[in-house]
Amino acid sequence: MFDRGKSDATAQGAIPVEITLADGTIARGKLLLPTGKSAGDALNGSGAFIEFAAYGDSPSFLAKAQLTSVRLTAVPAAPSLGARPGAVENFDPHAVLGVSPAASREEVRQAYFALAKTYHPDRYAATELPCEVRDYLAAMARRINAAHAALEVPEKRRVQRQEPVFTTAGR
Repeated sequence: MFDRGKSDATAQGAIPVEITLADGTIARGKLLLPTGKSAGDALNGSGAFIEFAAYGDSPSFLAKAQLTSVRLTAVPAAPSLGARPGAVENFDPHAVLGVSPAASREEVRQAYFALAKTYHPDRYAATELPCEVRDYLAAMARRINAAHAALEVPEKRRVQRQEPVFTTAGR
């Protein structure tokens, strides 16, 4: 629902850029884009202005006619952030969950639920976060799930191999 008192900045994406203006001034900050639009769409669109927020400053509108150049300065992703947990050679499920190797099944379960609640991306869906933070939350959620699965699978196999115990007397 639209709130009159609030900016529509929560519905926008922010791309880090370096803008050179016609007077030679260089401004670094974020280009605020409407949802579903790319930087090229916003810069080549029919509007005469773009929304820009310099680092440490509030958003303002810049006339496209005053722009000399716009350079995207995307922060490179951490190389291991998108890596599958099994592909990383030092993946320790106990360290990810913060439990000791001798932890009981219940301790592992409690640690998993506590971390899953903290890092789950849906918890932060309504907040405006930088792309890097959203990627980090998603990667941590995958690592937590993988760590729990790595510790849960051997336990499930052990339970399946266990001999059934009958308590009723034979006839």
